[in-house]
Amino acid sequence: MKRQKWATWSPETPEQHYFVRPRHLAGGGNLAYITEHLRASGWKDHASRAGTPIVFDSPDHSVRLGYDPSTTPPGWTISGKATPDQPAWHATLSSRIPVEIVAGVTHALTQPRRAHAPNVWAPLREQNWRTDNRDGHHTATSPDGTATIRFHQEEPGTAIWWATAHTEHGKQWEAVFSHHTPMHLVAAFTTALADPEPLLRPRDHVPATQKIHTTSVSALPSQITARLRERITSARATTWAHARTPQPAAPRPHPQPAHTSR
Repeated sequence: MKRQKWATWSPETPEQHYFVRPRHLAGGGNLAYITEHLRASGWKDHASRAGTPIVFDSPDHSVRLGYDPSTTPPGWTISGKATPDQPAWHATLSSRIPVEIVAGVTHALTQPRRAHAPNVWAPLREQNWRTDNRDGHHTATSPDGTATIRFHQEEPGTAIWWATAHTEHGKQWEAVFSHHTPMHLVAAFTTALADPEPLLRPRDHVPATQKIHTTSVSALPSQITARLRERITSARATTWAHARTPQPAAPRPHPQPAHTSR
């Protein structure tokens, strides 16, 4: 008689995680939070492998996103090509910026741009960031003083958006958006930056600083992965719906009246 093999059932073991606030000091996080969402949104993945640079192109090839772990420091780059309606632009973001904040920008890149111009400073003021305007340089500082974003312009055409965060150990990250970066992307960054919701991090990935407040929680691995799956499923549904939406046909040229000679 053959011995039948039975699959053993092994229950999940809860793992200790922490909610970290303020979110801008929570550390980088899982890169898949960005890459899997872009892939599900129809962006072209240039065969990224673990430990190698990540490169994605938007479906219309107008924007390229990269993450290079070999640079010092490693970080994100986002570049937009010049179009008839938009000059070329560029943004760089350090690797220690939480992926949830970077995702504010990348998510905006996968959505249609709204017609109205957004207010970049509004999300910050709503969360009690202190604002200041000196010598034409507009600045907003987080309530705890550990993060700053500034609109800096030395002369016309040279303006940049610059953001940074620091702890008692010094600067933790910085982000720079070039002069022609679309305002809806900068506004998406400030919205994600000012969001008061804490970020979840594994026990071994909580930054060592006295500038953060943590709340310990017990979470199952399936609960953690479900958060990412839900985000990916939503992106796929949006991409599928957009693909099925009929695009407006190009206007047909009006026939010109024939000229007759008399």
